[in-house]
Formats: sequence, C-alpha cells, structure tokens
Amino acid sequence: MREPNIEGTCLCGTVTYRITGRILSFQYCHCSRCRRFTGSAHAANIFTTLDGLEWVRGEESVSRFVLDAQPKYGTAFCKNCGSSLPSVSASGDIWVIPAGLLSQDLGITPKRSIFWDSRAPWYRHVSDLPCHAELPDKKSE
Repeated sequence: MREPNIEGTCLCGTVTYRITGRILSFQYCHCSRCRRFTGSAHAANIFTTLDGLEWVRGEESVSRFVLDAQPKYGTAFCKNCGSSLPSVSASGDIWVIPAGLLSQDLGITPKRSIFWDSRAPWYRHVSDLPCHAELPDKKSE
C-alpha cells in the first residue's frame, strides 16, 4: 500500500496526528471490546508501523486506558473531548488508528471484517439499509 501523508484530529481539535508511514492493513473489528470503545457496531482500524505516525499537536492531551481483565487491550482518547485516538497495539509494534478521525480519503477501503461471529445481534450490513443524503423526514421511517 502507498505511504500517505494524511492528518487526523479529535472532535475538539486539541489533538492532531499525521500518518506518514506505509498502511499495513485496514479492517473492521466486531469484537465486544471494540464495540464498547467506539459505541458502534464495529471499529474501523488502520494499521501502520511505529515510525509511521507523528503527533502534530496535543500529544500531552492523549490518555490511555488499559483493561485490567485484558492487559493486552488498550485504547487511547483525547482527555478533553473523549474521541478515540491512535494507540500502540498490544504487541507494541504497530499503531492502531481509528479511521473515522482522518481528514482526507486514504484511497483504500477495508480488506476484511474480523471477529464476525462476535458481531452485535442487532447489526445489519450497511448495504441492506436505505441510504439518505441527509437526515430523512420523519414520515419516511
């Protein structure tokens, strides 16, 4: 995959980072931990090498949470707004980057969904749902 130079930022704009290295993978994770952290049906994660990410501003506002029951699972977030942020993987050799924070298109799409058997029971594939350009009229529900 190509080497991007794409920035991402938290919701409040306190923390900004730049992906400078080669993208190793892009995938959706349906595990219960990723669902709980994102508050969504799955996490959309991008992976790059440790030297493939640099903090532009606000690194001091990045906090990390490690689950006691699963010490290899950790997440990072903005201390100010709570947005998910890049974190180093449990193996310590790659960055896990939430794709929703990126300000530009990477030019790639996810290659797979993992922990599919753990997906939320209410999950419906996006292609099975009606699409609207904006918030639909209440009459259409």
